[in-house]
Amino acid sequence: MDNPVLVEVTRGPLVESMHRGAFAIVDASGKIVASIGDIARPVYPRSAIKALQALPLVESGAAEALGFEAPELALACSSHNGEERHVKAARVMLMKAGLDEDALECGPQWPARMEDVATLHRADETPCPIHNNCSGKHAGFLGLAKVMGMPTKGYVAPEHPVQLEIKAAVESMTGAVLGQDVCGLDGCSIPTYAVPLRNLAHAFAKFGTGEGLEPGRAKAAEALYDASVDHPFMVAGTERFCTNIMTVFGDRIYAKTGAEGVFCASIPELGLGIALKCDDGTTRASEVMMAAIVDALVEQDEEEAKGLERLLRPEVCDRRGTHAGVVQPVAEFSGYLGRM
Repeated sequence: MDNPVLVEVTRGPLVESMHRGAFAIVDASGKIVASIGDIARPVYPRSAIKALQALPLVESGAAEALGFEAPELALACSSHNGEERHVKAARVMLMKAGLDEDALECGPQWPARMEDVATLHRADETPCPIHNNCSGKHAGFLGLAKVMGMPTKGYVAPEHPVQLEIKAAVESMTGAVLGQDVCGLDGCSIPTYAVPLRNLAHAFAKFGTGEGLEPGRAKAAEALYDASVDHPFMVAGTERFCTNIMTVFGDRIYAKTGAEGVFCASIPELGLGIALKCDDGTTRASEVMMAAIVDALVEQDEEEAKGLERLLRPEVCDRRGTHAGVVQPVAEFSGYLGRM
């Protein structure tokens, strides 16, 4: 099954590139409200499910025991830029767990922005695991291990109790069986399991509404949702889509990107979860796909519409910043949602 073209990139009067993809929009009961493409094929959600991976940290009581505050919970769900605020918050999380940066097993990574790379260069420093975009998530894993009395060394291994807790939470939320036949290695060294888009969308409908969840899990989901939408900078950073769309819509929308063109979102006021994937793994296309779905689903005031438009049709510019084209949803996109 070939997924349809959902996003096109123009240059001048012509379409220069096209991106195929699929999406599922599901309510908390599991009903598919709208979809296009192959939503049954398992895909690696990567970082798009960090909020689900953070559920054991909160529902176990570990986050409360360590005194993790809302910005730190948001960082546990983040794929951050490695900006100063992100790095400092990750260090605080580790300190609260009685650990230092040497405990992180996510690997080193340069910050996303040149400004922050330059800061390291001026200080004659090299990137460390604390700069890794997943360091907040890993600090949360380590905090869970400490409070639960688990060993911190090797916490990224599939058989480690932390990863088993996370796997169980993701299985419960998605309803998918996460076996070795769908297991890969994520960029930050933890196991990643492929899940169909329809299951991911159902998980995020439950995550955003609490419907169908046990009281303790519903409370944990609410805490992570609120932390992320109240502190969107901590989820991503400067000029990042996730931060920008949650800044535009406040507590109305939770959205989180993953590598290779995956996105998940919750819209509690509509009781819906969204999961999508751009086939070629291109972030510029997955962002436009998510913006187009939000545009079709969510009523907007003037300020929200203005903020979303910049995300819906980002410019393609030349090296001098002159407008050359646009990344945009195909004309047929809204029609794919017409069955709602």
